[in-house]
Amino acid sequence: MAKVNVVEVISNSKFNRFHLGLFIWSFMIILFDGYDLSVYGTALPLIMEDWNLTSVQAGTMASYGLFGMVFGAIIFGILADRIGRKKVIIINVFIFSLFTLLCAFADSATTFSIFRFIAGLGLGGIMPNIAALVSDYAPRTMRIKLVSLTLVSFAVGGALAPTVGVLLIQTFGWGSVFITAGLPLLGIPFMMKQLPDSASYLIRAGKKEQLFATLAKVSPGSTFNMDDEIVVAKVTQAKVPVAGLFKENRALSTIGFWVAFFCALLMVYGLNTWLPKLMIEAGYGLNSSLSFLIALQGGAVIGILALSNLCEKYGSKKVIITSYIFGAIALALLGFGGNTFYIFVLVAIAGAATTGSQVLIQAYVTSFYPAEMRSTGIGMASGIGRFGGMTGPILGGLLLTMTLPNFMNFAVFSIVGIVAAIGLSIIADKYSATNILVQQEKEADSAKTSEVAASLE
Repeated sequence: MAKVNVVEVISNSKFNRFHLGLFIWSFMIILFDGYDLSVYGTALPLIMEDWNLTSVQAGTMASYGLFGMVFGAIIFGILADRIGRKKVIIINVFIFSLFTLLCAFADSATTFSIFRFIAGLGLGGIMPNIAALVSDYAPRTMRIKLVSLTLVSFAVGGALAPTVGVLLIQTFGWGSVFITAGLPLLGIPFMMKQLPDSASYLIRAGKKEQLFATLAKVSPGSTFNMDDEIVVAKVTQAKVPVAGLFKENRALSTIGFWVAFFCALLMVYGLNTWLPKLMIEAGYGLNSSLSFLIALQGGAVIGILALSNLCEKYGSKKVIITSYIFGAIALALLGFGGNTFYIFVLVAIAGAATTGSQVLIQAYVTSFYPAEMRSTGIGMASGIGRFGGMTGPILGGLLLTMTLPNFMNFAVFSIVGIVAAIGLSIIADKYSATNILVQQEKEADSAKTSEVAASLE
């Protein structure tokens, strides 16, 4: 009877068709998560006009969807570690796709807000579980990069919403961008067949045959027999799942992640909700204002692709902190205006440092926590972050109502970026699950070398 170390099989695997399939499905799902990020900001000027909303009312209405995300991230993050990521992902896709689509048919701000809240439940749970699932099966040598490349679709989707808006809104009205958000419903039957469930869940559920079938796809050169013994690390499960995030020297780092997520999502949702409106106030037309939103997401895409490589080389912590500092500078400068090209460049830098860095933090947190609490860890961080996401649109609305000088509006978001960098600085990488695993393997190799040397003597 052979022994099968599941972690080693996955960690030592090479990128293949299985990983590609998981990547494509995950990329498309997160794309529509990102689409929802910008869809409200895309339609906001016309929604405000149709329903005669003030800036504060519009910002509050935006917060309902984000309020739903708070509960979705926490509830579905914890639930996925219990019933499996696959089930939770499919439930989330159904919820956010259906209720975002229904927003197109809302006849009042109240109905719209209810639909956005329910859609937010699904949206809150989707990214933590997709990030965790990709991390579960990624080869160790490209784990952060693969998660980052998957989540880059968040920024692609964010750029897609204003692009669809430019193409459709003037002809079909603002509801068209919400109808487009319902497309993932068509893919659910295929997701049910093709998405894998996490290995840690399959082990806990005693689904040995399904586990070995999945591992055979992860590592095609390996063979598995039902008589083989599964070797897993001993895990101390906390009765309260969240409590595990504060054990084994993880408490300070967990708090650091929560601070960073709160500030990051405040900036992301604040800017994506109000940037088009701010540009209209500055004298740009609707389509021109939407082009700045496209630039914001375009900068995020470029930032993720460039910074993910640097994260692999220099470590996520250093790279993301530096990104937030540069982003804070860009936001501060943005408030003083300039020629159009200069503004586009600053907006793109801001996109790389806000949405881009937020995606990289998602990848960072998946490598920090052990597999058995990965969804809980990222779900809780995302849930706390959604409070920041709720604050962003409301804060932006209040700033506009106060009619402050333009540079003051951007200075507030710049300061938040500095606080995010401070939160990241207190994370202790030496206690991350990835570093501990690498250290254990080094110690095991050293012990084997000592045994061989002793036998030769």
